[in-house]
Amino acid sequence: MALPSYIEDMKEWKKSFQFFFPVTVRFSETDAFGHLNNTVAFVYFEHARIQFLKESGLMQQWMNQNGAKIPVTADLHCDYMNQVFFDEVLQIGVKVSDVGRSSVELQYIVLNQSNIVCMTGRGRMVQISKKTGKAIPWDEKELGMLRKRS
Repeated sequence: MALPSYIEDMKEWKKSFQFFFPVTVRFSETDAFGHLNNTVAFVYFEHARIQFLKESGLMQQWMNQNGAKIPVTADLHCDYMNQVFFDEVLQIGVKVSDVGRSSVELQYIVLNQSNIVCMTGRGRMVQISKKTGKAIPWDEKELGMLRKRS
């Protein structure tokens, strides 16, 4: 199987993840064939992304009722490598791969209990104004939070 375009060397890429969030596959997340429904990967990415952003400090800033900025997902992609089944415990890894003026690219890795890569992914988020919906550049504090996670 060819590697996705955002991965040059799987072994090195896999080692570059430092944040992981565990999930257990629920029965309701499987399909008639007994394996994880393909749409659930995006829910797992979201769940791990929120935890990752909480640990960075950005989520608290965005969730502040008086805050003027929020993140929106601009695109999200998943590559399926190996099947996943009910009751498997997965580790969802998230890392910053690129920081733009007002956007950040995140990459994802999903590992099973045998440390086998089941899924990979990438996506870009943009920080926007709650009022205008227009992109807002990162300030120095936010850039520091993101670069610390690179």
